[in-house]
Amino acid sequence: MRFRPVSPDLLITEVTETIITRAGDEWTRVGVDGAPPAEPGAFADRLGSALRLAGRPVRRVSTRDFLRPASLRFERGRTDPDARHDDWLDLGGLMREVFEPLTPGGSGRILPSLWNAETDRATRAAYVDLPPGGVLVLDGELLLGRGLPFDCAVHLWLSPAALRRRTAEADAWSLPAFERYHSTARPLYAADFAVRVDDPAHPALLDG
Repeated sequence: MRFRPVSPDLLITEVTETIITRAGDEWTRVGVDGAPPAEPGAFADRLGSALRLAGRPVRRVSTRDFLRPASLRFERGRTDPDARHDDWLDLGGLMREVFEPLTPGGSGRILPSLWNAETDRATRAAYVDLPPGGVLVLDGELLLGRGLPFDCAVHLWLSPAALRRRTAEADAWSLPAFERYHSTARPLYAADFAVRVDDPAHPALLDG
């Protein structure tokens, strides 16, 4: 794999320009994928701000607000990496409440959050509108290869050594989930932008 160094600002600019180029009259659905230490939420926030500055309406959504109830997530135990990979995300709820309204002919009316994993209760969030021409920016982990209809996907990649180093000891049990993800979903090749973020201040973009 060959990566080319790119500044954080230029990276955001390149992704923003690509999204705007691909945007049509309806909605553009963007995914920012990465293990928690890669901080996909922070990247998605910066990208959303850049898109707004470019004149695009944006709605930010995070998959941490679309996790399944604890009784389902932890059915195989709280530290099962296969459950983390297979069972944590409420894929049906995410499709129904976020993606389907943003398909051609959809209403544009989405639910920004569904479940509070800390309280293990529904968030009771209100629906919000994203006007045609707007951009959904969704962040999360293990997103690619699940059939989510992204128009543009960014994968923030940490080398195995960096991922181990930057994962808290209490979360080390989750590492096999990300190893499985990289061997099966191959996000480095599935994403439109694959970015190495071993050093967050000096990202590098996968060429080709």
